[in-house]
Amino acid sequence: MQLPTDERILEVLHSSGLTLSPAVIGKNIDKSREQVNRRLSVLVDYELVTRVERGYYEIDDLGVAYLEGQLDADDLEPADE
Repeated sequence: MQLPTDERILEVLHSSGLTLSPAVIGKNIDKSREQVNRRLSVLVDYELVTRVERGYYEIDDLGVAYLEGQLDADDLEPADE
């Protein structure tokens, strides 16, 4: 994970409780849509975020567990491994 950007993405998704686009997330964390989109792809690979449909994402249960301190970033592995 790239801290703090990844954490900020997870926090925005969690606090909103909504399905959001990379542009909306980026606006809320002062990052470009492109930067957020790249990080979202990684967060999806690690099952912290779910791609609901093309261009829209929501936090997954693992992402919530990470934010709540129940999961350490060092313990995460991509889903395809």
